[in-house]
Amino acid sequence: MTSNDPITGLLDQLAAHREQVTRLDTREAEHHAALSGQLTELAGQAVGISRTLQEYVAAIARLTATSPADAEPDGYRPGPAPTWWKLPSADRQEPVARLRAWVEQVYRPGYGHLAATLGPLLGSARPVPIRARHPGRAVVVLYLQPRRGAALVSAQAEYQARILPALTEQLRIETNRCGHPRSPAPAGGQPWSMP
Repeated sequence: MTSNDPITGLLDQLAAHREQVTRLDTREAEHHAALSGQLTELAGQAVGISRTLQEYVAAIARLTATSPADAEPDGYRPGPAPTWWKLPSADRQEPVARLRAWVEQVYRPGYGHLAATLGPLLGSARPVPIRARHPGRAVVVLYLQPRRGAALVSAQAEYQARILPALTEQLRIETNRCGHPRSPAPAGGQPWSMP
């Protein structure tokens, strides 16, 4: 039997509304908890991105700052490159001698398989290829630094894997087509001379 009592009907409606409000409260509490978790995760990611950005800014600042060699009076400072195309034969003697010394003392012993392809360095009668000075200066800049960070290690790997082999190939072509006699590799399996 149904009652036509208005108070009972109102109480039933209030109970139904209360159940619906409870379901909505539960659902919104679950949404709030999920969103709070996502917000916490996003805040953590923002902190991580901020730290990474600070590291990149610091790395860029280190790369663009004055090098430690510039700050130290006894540090490495590359001198001006010889202008081979302008130098008369007599003035080429000293820069050619420095270049030959680097080739014999550093390049050939350290890079035997690559250095074995190098022909004789040009004498004072003809300019040395401008590219011939790059490997020596690159080694000084890349390997004689007081600190090695990720950027420097990456630059060293890039130099070893791509730049030096490309320079070596260019120098091989240039130094072997100049008409100078090529010295054969010494006996004993080493393609370079010992300093």
